[in-house]
Amino acid sequence: MKSLKIAGIVLGSVIGIAHVGVLGHLIKLSEDIKHPQINLPTGRYSSYKIEVGKDGYKIEYRADDPKVLSSEKSLDLDKEKRGLFGGGSEKRTEYRRDEYTAGGTRNIGGAAIDSEGKSAKEVECIVADAGARSQGAMAGSAISAGVAVPALINIPYIGWLAAGWATLLGQNIGSEIGSEVGSAFNDC
Repeated sequence: MKSLKIAGIVLGSVIGIAHVGVLGHLIKLSEDIKHPQINLPTGRYSSYKIEVGKDGYKIEYRADDPKVLSSEKSLDLDKEKRGLFGGGSEKRTEYRRDEYTAGGTRNIGGAAIDSEGKSAKEVECIVADAGARSQGAMAGSAISAGVAVPALINIPYIGWLAAGWATLLGQNIGSEIGSEVGSAFNDC
């Protein structure tokens, strides 16, 4: 019976020491495992997110975050209308939302480039300029025909020629003025 006790104590001691040895070995292995050292470049607008799990790791990195900065403004108008018919008041709120790149340039729409290398905004400005020139030319020729032509047509021998020149000059000046006004209204 005494030898059975000694055998039990020896067997328990051997199992206990082996258990402690195995635990020590596992602890040492976990210390030897090298985790990847990741040195991401950071800047003024950079951001990153790292998720580590049993299956590996996942990195989400943005070098220019936020990509677009925005600004919102509102203006409350509350005024009395004055003019030809007078009276009345006007109450309205105007909103403006602008987007900027990190460099500070304002986004005026359309980054798409067509086959000729023009953006959507440039094409829109060309179309608006053509319409404004056309309207200005019609208005200029109508004004010159009503004001200058009656006076010039009565000049002997060259009245018809002077009247034509006056109409052409009014058309050209009206076209230029229409272009300037159109570019101001269309933000071109």
